[in-house]
Amino acid sequence: MNSANSASDPQSQRDLGVTIDTCGLTDIGKTRDVNQDQFLVGSRRLSICSTSTSLPHHQPLTFFGDAESEVLIVADGMGGHAAGERASQLAVKFLAQRLADPTRPAFDSATWDGIEQAQWMQSLLRDTHLRILSQAQQNPEQFGMGTTLTMAEIVWPYLSVLHAGDSRCYLVRDGNTQRLTTDHTLARRMVDAGDLKPEEEPESRWSNVLWNVLGGQLEGDLVAQVERVELMLGDTVVLCSDGLHRYVNDDSLALMVSEGEDAQSICQELIRVANEGGGEDNITVIVSRMLPRQRRSTGATTLVDETMSEDTFGSIEIDDGTLSTLSQFDTTVDESAEGER
Repeated sequence: MNSANSASDPQSQRDLGVTIDTCGLTDIGKTRDVNQDQFLVGSRRLSICSTSTSLPHHQPLTFFGDAESEVLIVADGMGGHAAGERASQLAVKFLAQRLADPTRPAFDSATWDGIEQAQWMQSLLRDTHLRILSQAQQNPEQFGMGTTLTMAEIVWPYLSVLHAGDSRCYLVRDGNTQRLTTDHTLARRMVDAGDLKPEEEPESRWSNVLWNVLGGQLEGDLVAQVERVELMLGDTVVLCSDGLHRYVNDDSLALMVSEGEDAQSICQELIRVANEGGGEDNITVIVSRMLPRQRRSTGATTLVDETMSEDTFGSIEIDDGTLSTLSQFDTTVDESAEGER
């Protein structure tokens, strides 16, 4: 695989009998010379970062509490090599920073207000969209850059999804696949309007024409799709870019999920199948499995030495992600424009 950054890192959510086994993987594919896809897998949790301490360490220490949620993000950039890669980087980083905001609405079942949360998520996507447009206006060589974005947040037992573009989020349950997102392509619009048969959609010349993305040269307002479903033990959540789902249909996805030993092996098999099918685009996938907890948590707080490779955005601990691609195993983004914010 040309470009990958993956890990299988089970996350147990507090007081509940579930372990979430998650892996993310990206690959450049067989025909592209740069990877414009980005993904992020992380855990949102409370944290304390030391500014001074008598503890016997020479560097700052960060203490992380139990994971409050699992955050999964996939973005597929467009607009030329550098511009598309930059757009997807900006989207993932900005979104992660905003998700870590302690003033954001809670998504747990006890405090869920469907209208308030949906409005907050829609505004979150619009702000990310405006961030990309602002960057493009400041840099003429990045004019027109855009990205799809599909985000899922798991606050057990609920899954919240935020989406624009043609990356996808699936729920696989009991051997069946349910698409939770809609492709924002002209071909899908034509199918919905009855002007195109569903079986003709994959081969339609309009299947790759997006009418709704972040950034880009969008005509009209950005449309933010928001979904929420209740999860069950045994469920698997899959996020992917179109470089995967154009080669893996719903039935094949369900079969590979059911036959996979763990999230990492499922990701690897999905990437392999997409490359064997043609690999004409960058391929990115995140697999997150809801498993019964097999043992009790041994503690509620983790001490992290900041010299370790994990990164953080606010209070999101990055377990797995690629925010800089090509052939680098890198969990950072281009910080040269950090003063733009």
